[in-house]
Amino acid sequence: MMGRYYLGIDNGGTVSKAALFDERGNELATAWRYVEVLTPKDGWSERDATEMWLQTAASVREVIASAGIDSADIACVACTGHGNGLYLIDAEGKPVRNAINSSDERAAAYIRKWQEEGVYEKVLPLTAQSLWAAQPNALLSWLRDHEPYNFEQISAVLMAKDFIRFKLTGEIAAEITDMSATSLMNVPESRYDDRVLALFGLDAIKEMLPPLTESTALCGRVTEEAAGLTGLKAGTKVAAGMFDIDACALSSGIIDSQQLSIVAGTWGNNQYISQEPLIDKELFMTSRYSIPGWYIMLEGSPTSTGNMQWVTHNMFRKERDEMGGAFFDWVASEVASVDPADSSLIFLPFVYGSNCGNVQAGFYGISAKHTSAHLLTALFEGVVFAHYQHFNRLLRFRDKPETIRFTGGAARSDVWCQLFADCMGIPVEVPKGTELGAFGAALAAMVADGRYASLPEAVRDVTSIRRRYEPNPLRHEIYREKYDRYQKLISLLRQFNA
Repeated sequence: MMGRYYLGIDNGGTVSKAALFDERGNELATAWRYVEVLTPKDGWSERDATEMWLQTAASVREVIASAGIDSADIACVACTGHGNGLYLIDAEGKPVRNAINSSDERAAAYIRKWQEEGVYEKVLPLTAQSLWAAQPNALLSWLRDHEPYNFEQISAVLMAKDFIRFKLTGEIAAEITDMSATSLMNVPESRYDDRVLALFGLDAIKEMLPPLTESTALCGRVTEEAAGLTGLKAGTKVAAGMFDIDACALSSGIIDSQQLSIVAGTWGNNQYISQEPLIDKELFMTSRYSIPGWYIMLEGSPTSTGNMQWVTHNMFRKERDEMGGAFFDWVASEVASVDPADSSLIFLPFVYGSNCGNVQAGFYGISAKHTSAHLLTALFEGVVFAHYQHFNRLLRFRDKPETIRFTGGAARSDVWCQLFADCMGIPVEVPKGTELGAFGAALAAMVADGRYASLPEAVRDVTSIRRRYEPNPLRHEIYREKYDRYQKLISLLRQFNA
């Protein structure tokens, strides 16, 4: 093959991915590597940052080999990845400690303290988002108090994709969409703000915050060392990239406020964009969008397909090992075999955290008649119900959309896509491509390389819808009733755990 190509790299909560695209946005090759999640203590979620980089490099090598191209024809690279958590480097560019994932809960006490002391109300007009334990403000406070030696070694505070870009280029920068979701920025004014740091008692980290850059800005070139590991050509341009919620929204065609985007990955993200920032205690988060002048309003939690990985790994390991690549086809067939009206089994998808307060994960209502198909159906439904809760919160602030643009791991499953459409009563559209986070990053690479003048222009030219799922009105009513039972169970458990 001959041409000009763009590489997108996506580091989510559990997997490092790479995907190669041509100038028309056609996906030519993909590869991924699992990165082990470490849980040294209850409530902790970490990963070895160096191992993540090596697995990312291996994915890039595989993509280049699979596509059969000369890496010199890759015009530009861009990264995306999960938001929040912490990737810290010292003055020599080495990881200070294990990276901390966005599902970590060790710093929950700091959130309670800031809420009790009224800090949240004071900081909200500046940060435009709620507080949670895996944000850098809470994690840095925890490190300062519990790991002072490591805290003193910090030279730069990075997000996941910023760390990978640093490993590619040796250049340190903080991209604005990611950093605007950390409660370390003044989001309406798109800048760092000493008042924010002071309210959190984090004045000491001011020098640790790298300079901010836009998603489509060039942020260096591939070094000789990185080229040796990845197979990329030294000197290849590297763009800033973006937060993965932005990448998935862009690859879904979200360039105005008409559509709503759902990303069903490790985190369940539900979002829309506007040119006016929404600041409200009832909204989970507002951050900067990758298109200048726009904001992204998000409702989300770690209540999505990460639950499936845990359930299938721990409850269906034998089937996974025996079936290999056919396992998820079997899962889909099991779910499709169950009439939703015939099963009252409920799954609460809170393995990695709850969006309903102090409520833990679990199956409820198991009886002797239930089979593996019922368990898997409840799993699928529970994930959809968690998204539906966030979706309904967003509708407090906007009109009901005509369609939902759907991405993430669940978007690969026809059964799951139809379930989302039936539950929400709105058509679900799935964009072309399989690695849509990486595709969104590649769009930034195209703009940074000059292939397109802007992200909206790139989106209009190279994105499209591949599949559409129409809601079944009868099933919509069934799922409304099941969702009501789901919420009643959560309400009772809240009282039990009070």
